Amino acid sequence: MAEQFQVTCHKPDDGDRDRRIEGLGGPSGGGWYRDIDQLIAWIENGTYQFWTVDTAGNSVWIEVKERNRRKYLKTTSDGVEPNNLLALPHCP
Repeated sequence: MAEQFQVTCHKPDDGDRDRRIEGLGGPSGGGWYRDIDQLIAWIENGTYQFWTVDTAGNSVWIEVKERNRRKYLKTTSDGVEPNNLLALPHCP
């Protein structure tokens, strides 16, 4: 089973009109941050799983999606706006 990590912050890619995030971070091991391409690779090859808490307080998995041949991360559908990852605080 893949090791699991909580995500508590995001870094926006301010130059990206599609609002693709630059990376995610969390509290484990004294704090961590990884760029989006590394996170996508780990999720796709099953090395790690990532989760966060949505705006309603529920735990949700982070998954890889693709649109126009461009991969991005999102949480499992919960039908709640705003976007769960973009609603997280910015990583330092």
